[in-house]
Amino acid sequence: MTELIAVALITILATISPGPDFAMVTRNSYLYGRNAGLLAALGIALGVQVHVFYTMFGIGLIIAHSPALFTVIKIAGALYLIFIGWKTFANSAKLTIDLHDGSPLSSVKVLGSGFLTNVLNPKTTLFVVSTYTQVVQPGTPLTTQFGYGMFMSATHFSWFALVAIFFSQQTFRSRMISHQHVIDKLIGTVLMGLGVSLAFANLSR
Repeated sequence: MTELIAVALITILATISPGPDFAMVTRNSYLYGRNAGLLAALGIALGVQVHVFYTMFGIGLIIAHSPALFTVIKIAGALYLIFIGWKTFANSAKLTIDLHDGSPLSSVKVLGSGFLTNVLNPKTTLFVVSTYTQVVQPGTPLTTQFGYGMFMSATHFSWFALVAIFFSQQTFRSRMISHQHVIDKLIGTVLMGLGVSLAFANLSR
């Protein structure tokens, strides 16, 4: 029971702390609507499973003890965030959005944006690896460990679904879209800032 409570508490705190996933869902929700935000949230939840699977099968231990490999993951994630952030920041086209229509992007592309953001997010790597190596006991049955992983994904989806619903409300969204260039630069700056901070975080160590 103590192990379950610890996993639940760590998962909830790690999920709601602001980061790349939050910025990505916010971006998709206000630009493309609720369905796009929910799809991005689902992509993030699926991305969590990638971290769970490689951790459970031992790759997480390699990452935890290989600074060079973890640095490569950090750089890949940072470059992806910087790329998306720059595209958002530099966007000069004025969006004309029918608030009753769906996203002009394909469902696969929106889902993929959430998936890649999470898979390449070192924050999630650290969260999952540390949880499974420091909290989950070696003798914990595999079915229980898989259950923890499903709980992690469900928590991520539930939280980011709420974020998507909030930022896609028509009144709120209309106001954001009317100030699109300012919002684009703000979100773009946040994404690029997160990318740069992830890339250089290890310099202080």
